[in-house]
Amino acid sequence: MPLRLTEEHADVFVPDGTGLEGALSRTTHLAIGAHQDDLELMAAHGVLECFQDAARWFSGVVVTDGGGSVKGGPYASHSREQLLAARRLEQRKAAYVGEYSALLQLGHASQRLKDTPALGVVSDLEQVLRHCSPQVVYTHNLADKHDTHVAVALCVVAACRRLPESLWPERIIGCEVWRDLDWLCDADKIVMPVDEREHLHAALLGVFDSQIASGKRYDLAAAGRRRANATFFDAQGADGDGALIWGMDLTPLLTGLAAEDLLKQHIARFEGEVTARLSRLSPKG
Repeated sequence: MPLRLTEEHADVFVPDGTGLEGALSRTTHLAIGAHQDDLELMAAHGVLECFQDAARWFSGVVVTDGGGSVKGGPYASHSREQLLAARRLEQRKAAYVGEYSALLQLGHASQRLKDTPALGVVSDLEQVLRHCSPQVVYTHNLADKHDTHVAVALCVVAACRRLPESLWPERIIGCEVWRDLDWLCDADKIVMPVDEREHLHAALLGVFDSQIASGKRYDLAAAGRRRANATFFDAQGADGDGALIWGMDLTPLLTGLAAEDLLKQHIARFEGEVTARLSRLSPKG
């Protein structure tokens, strides 16, 4: 069945010109983010895993139209339509630079993600997942402080649950954007090294001029966070990797565990680790 997205202005791009069905079916790593540039911030590990590897292909899905983006500097006078066009084009540029298999910009309004239920979004994502059948899915983490990001993560889980078990991804990873995951206990972190091809990461984020020139230095912030993750991961030894991204394993949600319960488990383990250390190290007597 051909892909039928619900939004009239949805944008589909295959950088190497392969037919859409072929580009989707070869996808092994799929990232689903809320906004343009979220893929490059949170799923750089997937891009790197697949870059110039004929056996692995990265595809990306941007759920919203980007209408709520920061607008300043040379973009301050842009109309909403002009900004949307700029954001779509920037995301296409990133897909070309990163040699993505396919890029789908679904074009949903952010507010729709916050409606309950966001059936159009879930329907689109279910279709994409069926066509791709990816091994790994990257999306936002459940503790992200951006409402739209969390809503996208929940829509991803809802779409995956609609699939037959044979089509479930092997792993769903909730990634860092608007809240890092340093607070997770180390045993709960999915560790994703991204220190190879730093020039590629810089290029991927550098194409988003509408945000950088408007005063949001996501490029510098992402590089700093990844470097900090690597340095502060192990207090006892030299850095093992030059840059790391943390992930939260969302795969248990496929079997019916509630998102709230999964997050509470992580928070409880963090609380237990911190309070146990305080108890152990507190002066006695």
